[in-house]
Amino acid sequence: MSCTIDKILTDARTLLERPMREAGAGCAEQGPGPAAERPDPSGLRPHVVLAQENTQIRDLQQENRELWVSLEEHQDALELIMSKYRKQMLQLLEGRKREEAEPVLKVHQANSGEIESQIDRICEMGEVMRKAVQVDDEQFFKVQEKLAQLELENKELRELLSISKESFEVGKDLPD
Repeated sequence: MSCTIDKILTDARTLLERPMREAGAGCAEQGPGPAAERPDPSGLRPHVVLAQENTQIRDLQQENRELWVSLEEHQDALELIMSKYRKQMLQLLEGRKREEAEPVLKVHQANSGEIESQIDRICEMGEVMRKAVQVDDEQFFKVQEKLAQLELENKELRELLSISKESFEVGKDLPD
């Protein structure tokens, strides 16, 4: 196969770094800075921003699913290779004397160690992908919470404005 474990690990790390950068960029945009650099908040529509982020989240989730499929394919291929290797080793050991089998056993043990390290790397890659999904989910929930908070604040401000207008109109109608 042309896809190696190193490439999968690299892709998973890149995926994690991308959400982290996006999360950092979102925080940096909200931070203090010259008024000329910040966009006019009245021109931004929360549902447009949320829709863009939802699209990004769906893209990341699709990429995560593809990475999981690739990981499963690699694990299946590794299991197939190992089963054939074990079968050949058993045939080899049965056909030779014990003294001749010692070097082969040492090679087998060395290969087993390498396979264990690859399994550990695969597990590490899975953990990186889980963290990326967690970061995506946390960012999504933060955006939803902020949107709900802004909608509630907007509603309350409209109510206050309405009350203020009513009291102003009542004040105009009263004789001096």
